[in-house]
This record gives sequence, C-alpha cells and structure tokens, in this order.
Amino acid sequence: MSMLTPPGMGGKNRITGARYPRMRPRKNHHRLVLAVVGSALALGLVGWGILQLIDVFAGGGGSTAHASPDKRDCQPVSQSGQAGPSVPVPKPATITVNVYNATTRSGLAKETADELRKRGFRVGKVGNAPAAYDKKVKGTGILVGPKAVADARIDVLGTQLAGAQTKTDARKGRDIDFIIGDGYRQLTVKRDADRALTALTHPAPRPSASC
Repeated sequence: MSMLTPPGMGGKNRITGARYPRMRPRKNHHRLVLAVVGSALALGLVGWGILQLIDVFAGGGGSTAHASPDKRDCQPVSQSGQAGPSVPVPKPATITVNVYNATTRSGLAKETADELRKRGFRVGKVGNAPAAYDKKVKGTGILVGPKAVADARIDVLGTQLAGAQTKTDARKGRDIDFIIGDGYRQLTVKRDADRALTALTHPAPRPSASC
C-alpha cells in the first residue's frame, strides 16, 4: 500500500501514483442551456410588446380590431330593418279610401270621409259597411286593402286611426276600405297623425355596426 493512501481507503479507492483525486462537482450544462434559451425568449417578448405599443400609438393598421370598415360594404337599411333600398311611401293624395259605417250610429261614414278629404286623402265610396262587416266590428275600425298592393298604403291610412286592424283580400284595384267599428269616436288628432305620417315617410336612420 502506498504511503499516500490513508488508512481505510484500500482496494478500489486507494490512491496510487503521484496524482490526487479531484473532488469538484460536475458542471450542469443542461441548466445553463435552459437559462440562455429562457433569457432569449424573454428579450424577444419584450421587444415584440414594444413594437405593438409603437404601432398602436402611431395609428398603424396592424390591428384589425381598430381598422375602419370598407364603405363599399355599407348599405342603407330599409324600413323592414334589412339592408337594401327603402320602399317609397305613397302620399295621401294618391290613396283612394272607401269609408263604410259598420255601427248603428248614423252619419259616421260621411263625417269621417269629409275629415279624411281635408287631410289630403281621396275619398271613393261612402255608405254602410258590407254584410260581412256590418255591426260585427267591435274595435275602432278595420282597414282592408288588396294583396297585390306591395307598398305602404295601408300604413299611411293607419296613421289616421290608432288601433285599427289591417287586412287584405283578393279584390281588384288599389282602393282601401275604411270600416268604422263600435269603438270609433274620431280620427287621430291631426297633429299626432301628422307626426306619425312624418315618421313613416322619413324614418330616423338606424345605426349600423358595420358602417
């Protein structure tokens, strides 16, 4: 046994020769690599964040959330709420109204017809209601128009009588029947009727999220 071998260190652990064993721990290369990679990623994220802030404050178009929509994609909104051209609203002078009295009170048809004429409507037939409606209308009145009329004629006449029911039938022509019911007292006050007609003719524009 060599004199350099301390007692109890014989066998495999004995020291031979003139060199001493090194007791330094082994270097952890994996941990060092991970630390370098992590630092590079952190620097990259910081740089990307700075570029995004610069783009936002400079008004750049990098973010689609703040991009303004293309005006070509904006379309006017019709009265029905769908995109497309608005349906023109006819004037009272172009609407012919037949006034019929379905109540037991006399003189209502003529009185109502005269007032409608003053408000600009064209008056057609005036008299008692047909048998299908005579003494059978409990509400204020019913407005009956042809199915073929695709415009807002009934809506225009409806501004003159709040709460009136509307119906269509297979009649020929474009006249509208104004059938007076038991609940009728008078036409809508002209001031209120004019406001309703104005709102129908010139509806307020609806905001669009895409325009």
